[in-house]
Amino acid sequence: MTDEAAIGPLDLAEHVDEALAVQALAFGLSADEVGVRRHIVLRHMTSPGARALGATTPDGRLVGFVYGMPNDRTHWWSTIVEPYLRRQGRDGWLDDSFVITELHVHPDHQARGIGRGLITALTDGADQPRSILSAIDIESPARGLYRSLGYVDLAEQVLFPSAPRAYAVMGAPLPLRR
Repeated sequence: MTDEAAIGPLDLAEHVDEALAVQALAFGLSADEVGVRRHIVLRHMTSPGARALGATTPDGRLVGFVYGMPNDRTHWWSTIVEPYLRRQGRDGWLDDSFVITELHVHPDHQARGIGRGLITALTDGADQPRSILSAIDIESPARGLYRSLGYVDLAEQVLFPSAPRAYAVMGAPLPLRR
């Protein structure tokens, strides 16, 4: 619980449109991009071990969410990042890791501990000894948050098909630093 939002389990399939509205504001997505991501989120939530948490205001409004799953080297994301990690001698991070697939907080509620609360609560329930994620490869509040939790850069300038910006892959041992 942060001072303004309760963090708890989220049926992401049931609340996908609310979650994507938060992501669209936080990440600057167009309506077309939201439509594509809707299908991806719904597919991800059928993966074994996929879990989601939400941050909800006292009036019931979703202001943040996170979801992730145990990594599988056959998943699209892993196939894209694996060559970048291998070049750095770090592709072993793809094994026995919990992937943070998405973490977004409504812009009006950022910098209040909601993102930290979401990611730590989600990874606290992971059976894997480490966590990996990708973030836009710029110095940003999100990267600062991840670093404060113990994430380090594993690969930089990772290019995803159709993504306009490069990403960094980051990893941290679990449990995350508080």
